[in-house]
Amino acid sequence: MDKSFLKSSSIVTAMTFLSRILGLVRDFFIAKYFGANGLTDAFLVAFRIPNFLRRLFGEGAFSQAFVPILAEAKANETEAEVQKIINHIGTKFLKVLIIITLIAVIAAPAIIFMFAWGFYFNEDLTKFNLASDMLRITFPYLLLISLTAFSGSILNTYDKFAVPAFTPVLLNISMILSSVYLSQYLDEPIMALAWGVLIGGILQLLFQIPFLLKIRKLPKLTTGDHVAVKTLKKRMLPALFGVSVSQINLLIDTMIASVLVSGSVSWLYYSDRLLELPLALIGIALATVALAKLSKHYANKDSQQFTRTVDYALKLGILLGLPACIGLVLLAEPLIVTLFQYDAFSAFAAHQSSLSLIAYGSGLMAFITVKILAPVFLARGDIKTPVKAGVIAMLSNVILNIIFGYYFDHVGLAAATSISAVINAYVLYFYLNKQSIFHFSTDLIKMFFKVLFASFIMALFILNFDQTPDTYLNADAFSRMGMLAITICLSVFIYFLSLKLLSINMRKL
Repeated sequence: MDKSFLKSSSIVTAMTFLSRILGLVRDFFIAKYFGANGLTDAFLVAFRIPNFLRRLFGEGAFSQAFVPILAEAKANETEAEVQKIINHIGTKFLKVLIIITLIAVIAAPAIIFMFAWGFYFNEDLTKFNLASDMLRITFPYLLLISLTAFSGSILNTYDKFAVPAFTPVLLNISMILSSVYLSQYLDEPIMALAWGVLIGGILQLLFQIPFLLKIRKLPKLTTGDHVAVKTLKKRMLPALFGVSVSQINLLIDTMIASVLVSGSVSWLYYSDRLLELPLALIGIALATVALAKLSKHYANKDSQQFTRTVDYALKLGILLGLPACIGLVLLAEPLIVTLFQYDAFSAFAAHQSSLSLIAYGSGLMAFITVKILAPVFLARGDIKTPVKAGVIAMLSNVILNIIFGYYFDHVGLAAATSISAVINAYVLYFYLNKQSIFHFSTDLIKMFFKVLFASFIMALFILNFDQTPDTYLNADAFSRMGMLAITICLSVFIYFLSLKLLSINMRKL
């Protein structure tokens, strides 16, 4: 057992759990005060665009390309050279972000048209104009959060996982306070959410500076060039597709949803937010630690430990991801109703959101697998293979979106995204196996079937024990929370009891 891996991933999971819980609280207030309608559609598009680019430039392609470079330098170079690499890459990164941000603020209407053309062709341009105004406020968040992700990558490389994982909490707090208090003083209350995003970005960046100072790795502006910058460019450009294909697929969902009935963007958003909770706690937490550990093992030429780390990450992913996948699907409507169906958020919106949650949730295990397998290539400096897998998945998603979106509206878009994730995971493993980098061990396969059987037992319990959606709808908030909490706690108990009866040694794992 890799105690170091388990400890690091547990820290990331704990901090991420706190962040995601506050994220759900944030979405609760958005749903309560603003509902799921044209106005929330406008904000969510204005928020999703910089958020999408953040996951490409910040936590996605940039971090995935940067961490192996930094890990290799840390293992083989002096501290002075490591600082030099940080300075040069940080300076170039800042310049690019400033240029992109200025262009986006000036050309906000054109960008909204590009990503949500359905708003423009609507008879009432309120959504389009509102989204454009909010994008001018939210887009600078990209600059702030990308620099935050850059700082977080440095901290992760030095095994300081807790701080970057905790940082998103500040965005959620900012948006909660803005929706509750700032909205009361604005002519258009929903604009408070845009300001909350910007303020949150500032707080996140400032929060990490003391910790960078503590490890003496605060980036400094510099001049000239460095070979590490060229290496980063080579690795990052193709990784924009390979690593962040799931985010590209979600953005495509938003584009097509903008031409569907008003509220479709919001329904997809709320269901995606619930998908993001287990995905972040399991997939992203494991991927964050795996990339740093795998990069270190590869730099040290420790192939045995490299393989063990991949196998261990997949075991944890299966152990936690499979029951979470089943839970999301079977408890979709109770979850949406309990968390969001209050005041401005109608029962109809809750039902529509739950349908897309079922479609998204069905692909959770595939999303987690992609998060774990992609870093295996990236830690080895291989960007091309994840790109191949990502492009295949993205093209599949576009085709399936057109077909499923036409027949099944927003639910079809969510289903297409899940299917494309399955394709992505399959292609990644195909190349891992073909290149003799990694193949599923006998222990991993045995564990998968045991976990599958335990999850099946848990599913039978949920189907026979949980209340009907109408029972949740007719109950007050505390009763809903109580019913859902009891169902989840008992389900978890039955699942782990089943694992024990199936001789899975949790202590050994």
